[in-house]
Amino acid sequence: DWDDVPPSSALEEISEEEAVQIIAEPLLPLQSSTLRDYVDHSETLAKLVHLGVDLSQVEKRQKAGQLLLTLDFEKDIKKILLFLKDVGVEDNQLGKFLTKNPYILAEDLEALETRVAYLKSKKFGKAEIAQMVSRAPYLLLFSVERLDNRLGFFKNELGFSVKKTKDLVIRLPRLLTGKLEPVKENLQVCQIELGFQRNEIQEIVFKTPKILTASRNKLKQTFDYIHNIMGIPHHMLTRFPQVFNSRLLRIKERHMFLTFLGRAQYDPAQPSYISLDQLVSLPDEVFCTEIAKASIQDFEKFLKTL
Repeated sequence: DWDDVPPSSALEEISEEEAVQIIAEPLLPLQSSTLRDYVDHSETLAKLVHLGVDLSQVEKRQKAGQLLLTLDFEKDIKKILLFLKDVGVEDNQLGKFLTKNPYILAEDLEALETRVAYLKSKKFGKAEIAQMVSRAPYLLLFSVERLDNRLGFFKNELGFSVKKTKDLVIRLPRLLTGKLEPVKENLQVCQIELGFQRNEIQEIVFKTPKILTASRNKLKQTFDYIHNIMGIPHHMLTRFPQVFNSRLLRIKERHMFLTFLGRAQYDPAQPSYISLDQLVSLPDEVFCTEIAKASIQDFEKFLKTL
């Protein structure tokens, strides 16, 4: 059972190395370098392929190939498939799900049901649990204790209410399964290096959860350009944190084009104000005609001069 794997910390990421420890039976020696060679001789593999499992991806995961060869479709796999369908994983997503997380096939069904029951006890709805499990396939390999610790970590670290914490992990469920170190580092970067206040960080994270797992360098470079070159203050960035999800090159190209045209106006008090949202989210055609008041050809010509 997963809970028998002793974590060095209840908040630590569950790795594939830990996942393979759940395989109790002796593994079959692989006589071939690829699972495909076994499909003709293994009803289990043939049925998994029929479900849409990509064996070429599965065999890249540590000991996952040997695991599949030890399982019987009717005895071991069918009950897990029925469980996943009951949780809300769509039929056409089962293959994709098992490609990403084949280890769930060796899990104890009762343990899996306990974890789902825990999420229900925390008032996650059926559709929300289905969405979380589908988008973070490793989620159900976490013990109840670890799930509880994860939720507690985000609630305390961010100072969120229970409802806001739930909303955060529903929108980005991989926060419950990924490493926590990058999250802690990004929160520190936002506060110490970028100079945001705690209440601003709360607002930024709630609007754009991906900021917690973004590349630190990208965060710093994007902030440096928007704040120091474009002159956008902290409170404006807090209103439109989606800008941190945008490619920096796109921001630079559009800002320089607007500057060239004399239209780079980001002050909401001015009549020709352009919001960060308009700057980054509109397609090129719309950005050119509606914001830059120029043609797409003008924009393309300008980019060639850079």
